[in-house]
Amino acid sequence: MKKIFLILSILSVQLFFSQEVVDLKVENNRKTETPLELNKKQIDLYNGRFLQFITALKTSDRKGMEALLSDKAKQVVTDKVFTKLSADINTSKKLTIIKTGYKPVIDGNSYPMIQYKYADDKSTDPKEVITAVFENNGKILGIKPFKK
Repeated sequence: MKKIFLILSILSVQLFFSQEVVDLKVENNRKTETPLELNKKQIDLYNGRFLQFITALKTSDRKGMEALLSDKAKQVVTDKVFTKLSADINTSKKLTIIKTGYKPVIDGNSYPMIQYKYADDKSTDPKEVITAVFENNGKILGIKPFKK
């Protein structure tokens, strides 16, 4: 038995559905749970791609940077974004990995992530952190520099 109620108001339309549940089956379509940590092979792949991107950023090699980006990132990255990254990331300093794992994003998926700090920053709570998020194939989904 199914009942549908439609309530109209001056400012909005709200739909309410009411139904009787006869048989309920819950399925989990996820093949595997997302692991908490990246393995060495993944870290090597993602770190290598990120360092290639930083080298291309240092020399303003737009084609080199774009070749390392995912299709999703290419759709939104403009010259302005590359300029901002160039200003916010000191490409002459050495970077070290401080954290690896998976980053949940708004679409409900979790993607491989590596966080970096500048090697000369010896504090336990770094002043600047750069987070790089990747697709599983190693393409860069996003890079976010953060300064305290």
